[in-house]
Order: sequence, then C-alpha cells, then structure tokens
Amino acid sequence: MKEKHEEEQPYMSDKLVAFNHIYKEYNIIYHDAAMRLGLSNSEFDTLYAICELGDGCKQSDICRTTFIPKQTVNSAIRSLQKKEYLTLASGKGRSMHIYLTEQGLQLVRRTIFPMVEIENEAFPKLTEKEYKTILHFHAQYLAALREGIQKL
Repeated sequence: MKEKHEEEQPYMSDKLVAFNHIYKEYNIIYHDAAMRLGLSNSEFDTLYAICELGDGCKQSDICRTTFIPKQTVNSAIRSLQKKEYLTLASGKGRSMHIYLTEQGLQLVRRTIFPMVEIENEAFPKLTEKEYKTILHFHAQYLAALREGIQKL
C-alpha cells in the first residue's frame, strides 16, 4: 500500500526528468565556475553581463540579460562596488551607469574572459546543424513553457 504523500506526487515523464537534470547540471557547472573564480553566482553573472553589454550599462540591462531579480543584481553591484571593482555614474533621470574600475577590468580578464573562452571552445564540438537544432528546440520548449505558464 502506498503512503499518502506518494499518491500526491505529480507524474514526471522520463523526458522531463532527463531535461531537468541537464538544466540543473548547467547551473552546477556555472556555480562551480563562480566558486573557483572566487565570486558569488550573482557577482559572476553581473560581471558576465557587463562584459556582454559593455561598460556603462544600467542595472536594468543586467537584470534583463541575466534574468536575475533586481534586488539580487543590486546586491551584487554593491558588493563589487565595495570591493572597488565597479563605479556608478548618474545617467538620465534616476538611472545609474555601471563602469568597471581598472581593478575590475583586471578581475574580468582573470575570471570572465577565460569562462567565455571555455564556452566558445565548447560550440565547435557541435556541427553547425547540431548547434542550430539545439537552439531551435530550446526556443520551441521555452515558448511552450511560456504558453503553459500563461494558463496557470
């Protein structure tokens, strides 16, 4: 006889379980990278976003790029600013622009640049068709998830 809580567990298809394991392994890989580089996850993601967006980006740009909540990005910015890796400058209205200090640029060259290099080196292990197929199917899956979430 099954215990009550076992009957209340949702059915998870083998496909869902396999995909979730891969997705969570990505998170573990990036968490491990951040820790090896002496950064918190949010500091790593913030610095990575600054490299992608360019010096002078805004906090809202980082949030949009990283999909991290504003409060988390704000905490990372404050931490990096306290460590003298970032400076802030006023922009239009209440916006603040984020700039790497010389020390921050050295940190990014030592931490984020090698990670981007590792990521770039991973893609040639796929054929062009495999790469496009992965992107295509991930985009389809994300669209289906968004559609499903709208029905909640």
